[in-house]
Amino acid sequence: MSVRRLDPNQPKSFRFTPENLKWAKDTIRKYPKGREASAVILLLWRAQEQHDGWLPKPAMEYVANMLGMSFIRVYEVATFYTMFQLSPVGKKAHIQVCGTTPCMLRGAEDLIAVCKRRIAAHAHELSENGDMSWEEVECLGACVNAPMVQVFKDTYEDLTPEALERIIDDLAAGKTPRPGPQIERHYSAPAGGFTSLTDPALYGARAARPAKKAAAKKAAAPTAKAPAKKAAPAARKAPAKKAAAKPAGPERLAKPRGTADDLKLIAGVGPKLEQTLNKLGFWHFEQIAKWTKKDIAIVDDELSFKGRIDRDDWVNQARSLAKGGEAEYIRVFGKKPR
Repeated sequence: MSVRRLDPNQPKSFRFTPENLKWAKDTIRKYPKGREASAVILLLWRAQEQHDGWLPKPAMEYVANMLGMSFIRVYEVATFYTMFQLSPVGKKAHIQVCGTTPCMLRGAEDLIAVCKRRIAAHAHELSENGDMSWEEVECLGACVNAPMVQVFKDTYEDLTPEALERIIDDLAAGKTPRPGPQIERHYSAPAGGFTSLTDPALYGARAARPAKKAAAKKAAAPTAKAPAKKAAPAARKAPAKKAAAKPAGPERLAKPRGTADDLKLIAGVGPKLEQTLNKLGFWHFEQIAKWTKKDIAIVDDELSFKGRIDRDDWVNQARSLAKGGEAEYIRVFGKKPR
């Protein structure tokens, strides 16, 4: 990164406007006592916005006094982060052109050519009327919408040289162009529109519920009175069916058989996870040693992290510990249980 120095021409003083001063005090109060300096970036950014898009030395000192910081600490922040402009920028727009690989591959050089022709031949130079300036910057974070530029807080994406020309015309006229993608797409959705799940009825409150609607319609419709029928002879009562047995799943115990095993000896099981396993009814190595693939899937769901049991090989570890303790574990795994 190139050396960043303060501009040689500085204003004599700086003060927040009453509105910005109230905002600054409210912001500082959000931080714990003794940690007010954490608000430095927010306050510097607001000072830059107030001072025509660039940050003068008196503003840095003003913020330092508000936060009880030494001036050099605030200078360090302002000169480190390239979001802070240390020299005057265009009053109507300072255009930051992303020059990182995705944007460069998608035409960033053509956008830079437009800036050189429309604004100034070199980065950080003001246009003749002082309304505009530009620079090339690193990744602005919308690679899928490359190429893109940022103007103060707004980003303009999916650009062509022609689209950037229109944006510059609007900015010069004091208008605010529509930010975001400059083609027909929603944020970072696929260019050209969706290719699957395109039925609007699939989304949100628009989702159709035909079964419920049909049931409601049927309930509301008047029904014709059917002629009374003779009561049919009482049918013999069929014997009640036994409820289908639930799948057994892994063996669970309400409490341990005697002394509970130290499940933390299984690599991948810590104190908190051991407590959770106990609550689920697992107290002994021999219980875990018997788990089948179905049992593992059930416990996986209950522990809310799929794959960990297989990944850390809990079953084989438990089998060794249940069979012969530490000696058997060392024989199988070549190391002590943790």
